[in-house]
Amino acid sequence: MEPKYSRILLKISGEALAGEKRFGLDEEMLQMVALQVKGVLEMGVQVSVVVGGGNFWRGKTSNSMDRATADYMGMLATVINSLALQDAFERNGIPTRVQTAIEMREVAEPYIRRKAMSHLRKNMVVIFGAGTGNPFFSTDTTAALRAAEIDAEVILLAKNVDAVYDDDPKINPNAKKFDTLTHMDLLNKGLGVMDSTAASLCMENKIPIHVFGLNEKDSVLRAVFGEKIGTLIK
Repeated sequence: MEPKYSRILLKISGEALAGEKRFGLDEEMLQMVALQVKGVLEMGVQVSVVVGGGNFWRGKTSNSMDRATADYMGMLATVINSLALQDAFERNGIPTRVQTAIEMREVAEPYIRRKAMSHLRKNMVVIFGAGTGNPFFSTDTTAALRAAEIDAEVILLAKNVDAVYDDDPKINPNAKKFDTLTHMDLLNKGLGVMDSTAASLCMENKIPIHVFGLNEKDSVLRAVFGEKIGTLIK
């Protein structure tokens, strides 16, 4: 069975990396992600990663703090997660580079598109940290932007929920699950999967988005094979 894609961008929510703890990092989740990414690489698929920072800090939840300051703190949280993922990947024999939109050369490379593309062609995983480097933009927007820049064929949106629903399934047991949607549906229905800026970027650049649960067995591998898991947005 052949993989459906040759170059992917995997977007992982920070909350998903926290596992059941809901804060910080879960070693088992890091290891599980590393093993799945290794399986994808061994199929000849090029892998880039954007990770959120919500397991440490969510700027939007701070009412008293200056929004730009809160967002910069969130960007630093994504770098913590990026380094943790890099460590987990390299412990499993996966060559990995972290590139950050805010320069911090002692711990990561600055984001340079051509260098990222070169790493990918050498079958290295590239993790993009620190968001876009600008406040007021989410890591979903970062994923859409980087996917467009590196010509990724799909964004695999790995979350702590197994698909897109019309309501929160943890609160409403009657929430309706969507198997397929369009980018315009995301914008019109306000489903909360990703913000409107990210959805618009994906629509303009014709980048499909596959939403699924990170903690489901082999979910990343199954998504790369094009299996009908979660929700496909195209």
